[in-house]
Amino acid sequence: MTDARTAYRLEINGIVQGVGFRPFIYQLANHHGLMGEVANTATGVSLVLEGLETDIRQFIDDLPNKKPPLAHIVEVSETPEAVKGFAAFSIVKSRGSATRATLISPDVMVCEDCLAEMRDPVDRRFGYPFINCTNCGPRYTIIDDIPYDRPKTSMRRFRMCPMCQAEYDDPDNRRFHAQPNACAVCGPQVTLCDAGGKAVDTDDPIAEAANRLRQGRIVAIKGLGGFHLAVDATHADAVSRLRRRKHREEKPLALMCSSLDRIREIARVQTAEERLLVSIQRPIVLLEKRDHTAIADSVSPRNRYFGIMLPYTPLHHLLLDVGFVALVMTSANLSEEPIAIDNAEAFGRLGGIADDFLVHDRDILLRSDDSIVRHSAGHMRPIRRSRGYVPVPVFLKDDMPPVLACGAELKNTVCLTRGRQAFVSQHIGDMENRATDDFFRLTVDHLKRILDIDPQVVACDLHPDYMSTRYARELRGIACIAVQHHHAHIAACMAENKVDGPVIGLSFDGTGLGTDGTVWGGEVLVADYHTFTRAAHLAPVPMPGSTAAIKEPWRMAVAHLNAAFGEEAGSLRLPFLRSLGRQPVETMMAMMEKQINSPLTSSLGRLFDAVAAITGLRGQVAFEGQAAMELEMILDAAESGSYDFFWEGDGPCRIATVPIIQAVVRDVERGVSPHTISARFHNTLILLFDQLCRHLRSTTGIDRVALSGGVFQNHRLLVGLAAALKASGFDLLTHRLVPTNDGGLSLGQAVVAAATVTES
Repeated sequence: MTDARTAYRLEINGIVQGVGFRPFIYQLANHHGLMGEVANTATGVSLVLEGLETDIRQFIDDLPNKKPPLAHIVEVSETPEAVKGFAAFSIVKSRGSATRATLISPDVMVCEDCLAEMRDPVDRRFGYPFINCTNCGPRYTIIDDIPYDRPKTSMRRFRMCPMCQAEYDDPDNRRFHAQPNACAVCGPQVTLCDAGGKAVDTDDPIAEAANRLRQGRIVAIKGLGGFHLAVDATHADAVSRLRRRKHREEKPLALMCSSLDRIREIARVQTAEERLLVSIQRPIVLLEKRDHTAIADSVSPRNRYFGIMLPYTPLHHLLLDVGFVALVMTSANLSEEPIAIDNAEAFGRLGGIADDFLVHDRDILLRSDDSIVRHSAGHMRPIRRSRGYVPVPVFLKDDMPPVLACGAELKNTVCLTRGRQAFVSQHIGDMENRATDDFFRLTVDHLKRILDIDPQVVACDLHPDYMSTRYARELRGIACIAVQHHHAHIAACMAENKVDGPVIGLSFDGTGLGTDGTVWGGEVLVADYHTFTRAAHLAPVPMPGSTAAIKEPWRMAVAHLNAAFGEEAGSLRLPFLRSLGRQPVETMMAMMEKQINSPLTSSLGRLFDAVAAITGLRGQVAFEGQAAMELEMILDAAESGSYDFFWEGDGPCRIATVPIIQAVVRDVERGVSPHTISARFHNTLILLFDQLCRHLRSTTGIDRVALSGGVFQNHRLLVGLAAALKASGFDLLTHRLVPTNDGGLSLGQAVVAAATVTES
């Protein structure tokens, strides 16, 4: 038998640490009668197998099919080894190495086994809010370095009691080497504090927090990736008070419900949406509201949807078990700032918002907001990709040099590449203040360390004044490549779909600096990773007041009316013009005529703003994209009409907005419902861009279309245009892995920069 034995070394790369992979290997090896050893390394997992060739082959075949639920195998390399005569199979100490290519699991929901134990009165972890095992719990937000071992996480300060240590050391236990393993005797603890940070005298902090939520109080709750601000979602006064204190006047607030049955009481849930809700990532899912629910109207005003998630930590379950219909669970910050993660920081920053604080003593090493997704046009579409999904990479078609891409200004993320893996960071936020800039820099440094990536190239947006661009240009000894905003959007869509190009790219958003110095945003590009041609664009109009026009859509309405009607614009019989009065309109006209602070824009987002204002829907906004969102919310889905359109020229084509604006005005003056106007406007865009793509196919021979940019968060536009383009015979590329908004931009910057340096 000794002569028949053979030996192999397997190196396994992927998400294989902290997910029960070594005990799985141990048990699988024993099942097949194999000897050897397995260890974590900085590149993944390394194991030596000794036994019969047929048994080793069966072991290797079983690896991908029987792996733990959180494991993700990317690559398995196999090399013959000399037979050493192992007497058994064992798990050995982690080994460091010169490279760090292992993948880290995201933070995921608490598993059903742990929940059952937490709710079992005879279990030693009954009611313990930090229960976890190798199949669930925190990962990314508690890790400081790799290999992923307890001393390199925020659990290092909690010494395990004998019972927890025994579980941790037992390969047959599901808590074997579960780094956050703990219990009430040895692990993190919860404390309820008042607004001043003083501990409240209570035997059950979670139950007391729930009691205070019922009373209409605002409670700041420390979770996995940061704090939430919570109120009872049925308590209208509490919701309104939270909005006032947080300075978040109108943006929808996220909800958390205890179960699918609770969610179905307030929202319609399709099968695909249910799968998203119950997935291990536990994202916020956009769901259509039911009529006449108990939820306060101010939770999601002028919106057909709620953003709802199921609980994902044991603490959330314990809070919601007391019977709430839903809790508002919104990021704990003032508007435009990163979420709070540290107890002292939370008391300081949130003391003017929260009445109470439910805190714990396990440090969060890296903040991570809740992810937001929706099901649209047949697939899951990420809107904010963060907790639950990061740091799982986007797998690319080809190897790339190590690149750091810094993203843009709004919805910022960064991206680091390694081989065929692109690591897009968690949501960082809008780069408009020092706090977000600090978080941005911390995220870059953290990812570079735990991924062991030393970038050779840095990519940034073309806009010189973005904080992310300034950071990129501050770096010394590294090539800096500026990537045009809308090219990056299309490249991101191509990259996640593993397509080289060329493609016809529809890149629609609110703002992005063009190569001609104007503000682009309604762009049709012919693009690959190396270059792009501007094949068509909306006819540019001025933005009177520049960025002020983003927050005051009535300015864009005046600009488009001026382009469509000239001097007659101010005398049109439109209610929104009457409400403004003559002076503001005349001021805008004069600014545009004299070209004072009125940069040209071809933005489709700004055209949406103009139509929303002309219909009287929204003259000012409280958050980015609000006017366009509310225009979509009111459309009459049964309306099939559309407006005339045309384009002129051929390199690039200029898409005239004049006939569309003139038709909208005629409808408003005739008293046509805004619901009908919105539908006709959406229908027009779908017809227009389908026909334009067909025209470009006839001149370029390209039959592949990529859709990207924040405007494609519009469900009606995405669904309608996708259906039209497919019916016209196009191969359609859309976003399913990274957001179509600027949250996916860093991926596009990275692949364009890599193509640029590879070409040179």
